[in-house]
Amino acid sequence: MDLGIRGRRAIVCAGSKGLGRGCAEALAAEGVELVLNARGQEALEATAAAIRERHGVAVTVVAADVTTPEGRDAVIAACREADILVTNAGGPPPGIWSDWSREDFIRAIDANMLTPIALMQAVLPGMVDRGWGRVVNITSQAVRSPIAALGLSNTARTGLTGFVAGTARQVAERGVTINNLLPGIHATDRADALDRGVVAAQGIDMAAARAQRQAAIPARRYGTPEEFGATCAFLCSVHAGFIVGQNWLLDGGAFNSTF
Repeated sequence: MDLGIRGRRAIVCAGSKGLGRGCAEALAAEGVELVLNARGQEALEATAAAIRERHGVAVTVVAADVTTPEGRDAVIAACREADILVTNAGGPPPGIWSDWSREDFIRAIDANMLTPIALMQAVLPGMVDRGWGRVVNITSQAVRSPIAALGLSNTARTGLTGFVAGTARQVAERGVTINNLLPGIHATDRADALDRGVVAAQGIDMAAARAQRQAAIPARRYGTPEEFGATCAFLCSVHAGFIVGQNWLLDGGAFNSTF
């Protein structure tokens, strides 16, 4: 299927590895030019070089912390007329309710709620003026089914979901869509970190920790960045213009619900 987005320009945050890279690769395969952001210069440059070689598209790199005002300014300056925005940032650390201070919540909200909101506020006016745009926010399955150990993430990402629910319906008539992707467990560095938490808590090895978590997923495996990226690319396509303000759950069936 031709997604109809060849020649468009996309900002992909946290795009040097994991789910962000999966999205960047899928967009590049459709001929989308990229502004690729991540904090680590070396990994970012390596990913950009691989994407250029594989897909033959222009890739501009911006090594910056997008959760800071300076980082966001640098990313936006590299792509003043973005057609596509994919927001993404690493989640806050796990713990329990008694662990977290007010400052912990502020950091989580700043990174996982206020940062994507600020990026949307920067690109949406241009998308509205041009009559076309796609925003995809990478959030979490915890928005649908909270994860006790990820209370900071539950809080921040649910707030972002509420913002998107209202904003998406205000810009849809101008050809601009905003949707969220809610990943379950995927084979990324984040999954490895959470698996190590199980190892530490239960005194088991990584293989046992992973098998334990996979057993809770009906698909009996972790998702891949490639299949996640393909879903993102579809939501950015010309075929997805009637999908507005939705939360797409990619969790291998882990969330058990009829609706």
